[in-house]
Amino acid sequence: MTPTQAFLSGNLQAYILVALLLFVIGLATVLIRRSLLIQFMGVELMLNAANVALLAFARFRGGDVQGTVFYLFIIAVAACEAAVGLAIVVALYRHKQTTDSDRADSLRQ
Repeated sequence: MTPTQAFLSGNLQAYILVALLLFVIGLATVLIRRSLLIQFMGVELMLNAANVALLAFARFRGGDVQGTVFYLFIIAVAACEAAVGLAIVVALYRHKQTTDSDRADSLRQ
């Protein structure tokens, strides 16, 4: 059985592997990059990794409704985080004319 067939057949380990890869890519993006927009996308990847893992466990638990409800809450939190994060990026750009995260500490004043 190929990895693609295992993934499509509903193998829990395949879903967890995808979630782990998404989370690691998002974490590396946040730690390595300096641009706030790119770091913001990394955080979104990590939230989506949590969603994939949560829905995979909910599906393999028998289609539990609680997993879907938590998924909807995570989507709502991600939407709020996107609004607040973009507002901070816009404020930093207006103040310093850059989106470099090293200069973000100047917004404390």
